[in-house]
Amino acid sequence: MAKAASQIEMPVGVIVRKTPGVTRWAKWCWRAVAALPGAGPADWQELRREGDAIEYHAATLPLVLWADEAEAYMVNLSDGQPSIYLVLRDEINGERPMDTVLITASPFEGQDYADTGEEIVEKIPMSEGLIAWVRDFALEHHRDEVFVKRRRDKKRTDLVEDGKGDARIRQDSDVYRAPRRVVQ
Repeated sequence: MAKAASQIEMPVGVIVRKTPGVTRWAKWCWRAVAALPGAGPADWQELRREGDAIEYHAATLPLVLWADEAEAYMVNLSDGQPSIYLVLRDEINGERPMDTVLITASPFEGQDYADTGEEIVEKIPMSEGLIAWVRDFALEHHRDEVFVKRRRDKKRTDLVEDGKGDARIRQDSDVYRAPRRVVQ
């Protein structure tokens, strides 16, 4: 029996739409609108223009599936609309509008990038072919964790009274009572 690969990858092109921002603080609004499985290389190629809205084939990135992430892929597939997550970052040198960092099928990894607040994480619906590819890999590598009931120790923890202080030091009063003011 052949051992399954611990990872597989597929090039996926991402289509990003740029529209004018609706507030004075955001000049542009960037939104990922589509994924192209098996696409060729691209670097912000303009595909379509409608007034101020422009669609770009931003990049073709490798979508890597890891055997260790099979549970995350199963969570993604159980969602109403399975998606891939595109991570965009502001470009520092200004040659491109945005820097495409990565794409992932793991909602947990997408959430990790969204938590930093420095990147834009866009959710792109998967096509049926991409869903089938991710599902086949996830089913091949997913292992249910066996529930093991934890047993308590036999040690009696209620016999130790923490917080009473050092037993070697004599106490004039109850250590649990609030101190009262001594009148002279």
